[in-house]
Amino acid sequence: MEETQRPAISESTASQMENEFEFNETESTEKIEAALFVAGRFLTLQELIMLTNVNPIMLKSLLYNLEKKYSHGTLRIIRRGESYKMDIAEKYHYLINKLATGNTEFTKAEQETLAIIAYKQPIKQSVVIKIRGNKSYDHIKKFRDLGLVQAKQEGHTLVLSLSEEFYEYFNVAPAEKKNQKPQTEVA
Repeated sequence: MEETQRPAISESTASQMENEFEFNETESTEKIEAALFVAGRFLTLQELIMLTNVNPIMLKSLLYNLEKKYSHGTLRIIRRGESYKMDIAEKYHYLINKLATGNTEFTKAEQETLAIIAYKQPIKQSVVIKIRGNKSYDHIKKFRDLGLVQAKQEGHTLVLSLSEEFYEYFNVAPAEKKNQKPQTEVA
């Protein structure tokens, strides 16, 4: 007489495990969405792991699913290397510009300093200071800390230019590189 083999786990246990996995997947996805939404900036995989406690393998899979989920809607999941950000679709950027008339992240003075760097780049820090005054040192430090401006040592001063993060941060395309000579003004 042949013995019938019992399954390693019962059907009800398997069903319970499947439901728990689906719950964990849904909860993990919601945590990732919340983190990306609130951050308003690119988050690295390591930051997302620390914020959400989601397994790194599962995290990558869920991020891929979120990229697909948001690919045709108003919101987008944007990937840059191993970093992710939730943003609005490009066709709605005009709304952001309309809404951005109230309190801004940068003071008027900081905006003016950043505009000079953007317009005249590459530009010596000493030239920016001559144009904008000593308070510009603080502005430049803030922009460098945010990764918006990069600096290269040249003699006793720094040569400033916009970084890739600047273009991503403000959702603008980099201007075509002109055959400009670097600033040669002396500080």
